[in-house]
Amino acid sequence: MTMTLNTSPTTENKDSGEDKNSTFAAFNRDVQQNTGYLYTTKARISSRIANRRLSDATLEMANWKDKVVIDIGCGDGTYSIELYRRGQVKSLCGVDPAQEAVTIANQKHGHAPNIKFETQDAYQLPYNDNSFDIAYVRGVLHHVDDAREILREAFRVAPTVVVIEPNGFNPVLKLIEKVSPYHKQHQEKSYSPALLDKWCEELGAQITKKQFAGLVPFFCPAVAAYILKYFEPLVEALPMVNRLSCAVYIFTATRTR
Repeated sequence: MTMTLNTSPTTENKDSGEDKNSTFAAFNRDVQQNTGYLYTTKARISSRIANRRLSDATLEMANWKDKVVIDIGCGDGTYSIELYRRGQVKSLCGVDPAQEAVTIANQKHGHAPNIKFETQDAYQLPYNDNSFDIAYVRGVLHHVDDAREILREAFRVAPTVVVIEPNGFNPVLKLIEKVSPYHKQHQEKSYSPALLDKWCEELGAQITKKQFAGLVPFFCPAVAAYILKYFEPLVEALPMVNRLSCAVYIFTATRTR
């Protein structure tokens, strides 16, 4: 998943340049070592299966055809260009503060018509209100210090926002966040879907579509990935089971005021 954004200087622990720089360093190091992110360029089968499900779910969450889209936290552009092509998007602007990632995105995908990648701070996007039809925020909020402010800015530049986040109701995910070196290095922390819904409502938006999706972890043995993928449709369809077992929470919210 595409996951990197600036930390805001306006919240309590955002004065810590060390935390901010360590987060950027982790993502830039990933790009330098892999010519892209680990889960896009040298991805194991589990990551490919997991991300394919997220991409399929993304297309179900909105009518993307002929829309002007901003991808906030575009990373190396892999999923930006996928959405652009599969969703038949009119034009797409991908933004991310990790310069190394944006450089790779432009090298790999910047030649495509009506698509561009820029190094920008998602807390202060240099675009006018309602510059885009849809803001796409895939796997970003759990990396930032002030996720609510990222949502506020997304709703400022677009009336509709589509968000994919790790499922904060999943107890296994909470455990992984505490013990996984990768998760700790990238400062990952999941939010409960209820809290994400609440933030959107406070920001004057209404949740118009939502679902729990995915069962395959990004980094797991191939055999386990295939087994979990087999049971994935069943788990996604079962109320309460999906809330506690699925990997991500995906929702579309539309600004009402």
